[in-house]
Amino acid sequence: MGWIVANIDWIMIVSGVLTSTMIFAAIAPKTALRTNFGEALEGPLAEIIVRNWGALIALIGVMLIYGAFDPASRTIILMVAAASKVVFIALVLSQGGRYLRRQVGTAVLVDVVMVGLFAWYLVAIRAG
Repeated sequence: MGWIVANIDWIMIVSGVLTSTMIFAAIAPKTALRTNFGEALEGPLAEIIVRNWGALIALIGVMLIYGAFDPASRTIILMVAAASKVVFIALVLSQGGRYLRRQVGTAVLVDVVMVGLFAWYLVAIRAG
């Protein structure tokens, strides 16, 4: 348990940087959807929703980076980030294997690892 507590700052920084890359969806929504899912949504409403989605995910990444430097905020940040990632994982998996061979499949795998590490840390500090 000590390993996770000793290294959570670096785990949060790496996780935050990776998560923040979804700012790409806020900048280039059509390209981000095609790259990640192999499909696109069309129209101005789709562009607003995808840009907002990308910005919100990027903000979770920024929060993770912030939490790496502010131990007092880590618990809530890790809980929010984990919850967000679990919802995303569940939504992708609810489509069966439809998107798992795309880049989003890699994102799901990485998010599963992140959620596991975040949960491990949260359990460790409670047991601590």
